[in-house]
Amino acid sequence: MKTIEAQCRCGAIGLKITGEPVAQIYCHCDDCRAAHGAAYVASSIYPAQSVQVERGQPAPVVVKATQRMRCVACGTHLFSEIASVGLRSVNAFLLPKGEFNPQLHVQCQHAVLPVVDNLPHYKGFPASFGGAEEFVAW
Repeated sequence: MKTIEAQCRCGAIGLKITGEPVAQIYCHCDDCRAAHGAAYVASSIYPAQSVQVERGQPAPVVVKATQRMRCVACGTHLFSEIASVGLRSVNAFLLPKGEFNPQLHVQCQHAVLPVVDNLPHYKGFPASFGGAEEFVAW
């Protein structure tokens, strides 16, 4: 089984990620944008049990609605809890080079910076995530 070691920017928090991601996405929702101070967020989503804290003690923070875990020392956002469906969304910038291969954009109805690329751009979420097959065209 594939294992990835990841850590916050200062190294105080270490993560062990096992298995393959459920999805790798760019999220444009208001919550992600506010929490990360960015136009969109790169996330690698795994079953919750696949993302384990191996070193350090991350602290929870809620900016709008989603609980996110961060390093107290350097402030790095590590992952968010999607408890209702048993998933953890890992900050893709923490993954080793070549491990983030985005498949789609979600919540594009909230986008403040349209991204023109060859990936599908869902207005909300795809049907496989409980949404509809509605797209935006930029």
